[in-house]
Amino acid sequence: MDVKLENTRLKNYFFFKRAFDLLFSALVIVGVLSWVLPLLALLIRMDTPGPVFFLQKRVGKGGRHFTCVKLRTMVLNAQADRVPASWNDKRVTRMGRWLRKTHLDELPQFFNVLLGSMSLVGPRPYMLADSQEFSRLVPNHPVRNFVKPGITGMAQVKGLHGPLIDRATLFSRYHWDVFYIRNASFLLDIRIIRQSIQLLFTQQIPAA
Repeated sequence: MDVKLENTRLKNYFFFKRAFDLLFSALVIVGVLSWVLPLLALLIRMDTPGPVFFLQKRVGKGGRHFTCVKLRTMVLNAQADRVPASWNDKRVTRMGRWLRKTHLDELPQFFNVLLGSMSLVGPRPYMLADSQEFSRLVPNHPVRNFVKPGITGMAQVKGLHGPLIDRATLFSRYHWDVFYIRNASFLLDIRIIRQSIQLLFTQQIPAA
């Protein structure tokens, strides 16, 4: 493979990827979040006391930390940044279960995309404690951080959502994340976005 041609391809790809991220996220924020978020905020506050948004440090491109924005789905608890939600987790609120089931809790991450800490497509960002643990279990796990994390990704459209069940699931997620990085292209991004939208309407998959 011609290194110069490949570098040019990647440069063009990342340029168009960022332009698409900006355009798509701006359209979603103006056309959807501007009226959906106030409604969801009201429902969250009516369900349980506490803030509407949940801010959590996660690992982004190059291993740098950034603040990931989600809608709050748990009662306030001291373990939120150390212990991820599990199946039938008692910390998850009634409203939170619905938000996770529909993936609506991820909507504020379009602000992360607009600001540049995330992309529409890429490996899902792990919280700091999980990233450290997974790096210990999986050789070369930080390879996932060669690109920006995404709202959706290759692992997600392959059905690898929700709490980790075992080490095999972790390795499968890692496999598809690396597959995406090695084969990244604008057409692949569009295909993953299309498949993610289809999954929202055809499957009920717990959010990561």
